[in-house]
Amino acid sequence: MSDQVFIYSGGQQVGPYTVDQLQALAGQRQVTPDMLCWREGLSEWTALGAVYPILFQAAPAAVPTPAPVPAPVAAAAPAPAAGPSKVEWEVLRKEFWVLPKVTIENAEVVLEAGALHYMRGRIEIEAKLPSVGGLLKAKLTGERAVRPRYRGTGEIYLEPTFAEVNILDLAGSTWILDKGAFLACESTVEVGMFTNKAISGLFGGEGFFQTQVSGHGKVLYVSPGPLEALELFNDTLVVDGSFAVARTGGLEFTVERSTKGLFGSMASGEGLVNRFTGTGTVMIAAVPNRFLTLQNEFGGLRHLISRIKS
Repeated sequence: MSDQVFIYSGGQQVGPYTVDQLQALAGQRQVTPDMLCWREGLSEWTALGAVYPILFQAAPAAVPTPAPVPAPVAAAAPAPAAGPSKVEWEVLRKEFWVLPKVTIENAEVVLEAGALHYMRGRIEIEAKLPSVGGLLKAKLTGERAVRPRYRGTGEIYLEPTFAEVNILDLAGSTWILDKGAFLACESTVEVGMFTNKAISGLFGGEGFFQTQVSGHGKVLYVSPGPLEALELFNDTLVVDGSFAVARTGGLEFTVERSTKGLFGSMASGEGLVNRFTGTGTVMIAAVPNRFLTLQNEFGGLRHLISRIKS
């Protein structure tokens, strides 16, 4: 028999073994029907007795001196992590800072490149380089070419920020995030790119390309202030600025003049505005939080004073 089977014993995954080897181990009482096992074709870890009942139907009595466990054969494909997987998202506040924290248990998450602050535990990082076409696309769009994957068990702390950190729970939906808002997500979420219309990308403040997330799972993203969800039902929302942080994929986004005529727009003082049309949800941060306000208002003043002193 050529099946390659992993078993979960003593708190860890061992193997793989052939069925013939498992037959010998069953005869020596070194494997039991209630042990969890996995092989290619199984969607999850299953009791060994349920997968191979023949191993325990006529197993011979244990010999006085058990033979050593046979050496495992080379694995044809990696087995999934044993035990339940779990991901927890937290937004910690430390002094004036916001510190995002992700706790994983036999799980995998995707982070924006450079978002890691520190981590602890048994966690591996995988960062695969894209194809040449993917690199060129990232160069043209300004999107990150690589978003590393963190898998294992432990705690991951992201870079602290003065901004607000929000958790978006996807349930099969698609959202468009403002450029630079994405921080992290579960591995079940697909992260891609959304292309705005030419004039919208040029004048709207969001740029030609924004991050698109879809599927199932949680997404961590930042905003300049506390968010307010505006629900549209075949309606229109007009925003004078770029503080619309996220929107559902079904909404149409355009950049238009505030009034019908060019001179009317100039006279109104509003110029171009962002328009969201249709049915869906727009998350806006109408007011920046106090820390970003202080940074924006006095950060330039501090730089100016330092230049005068020098």
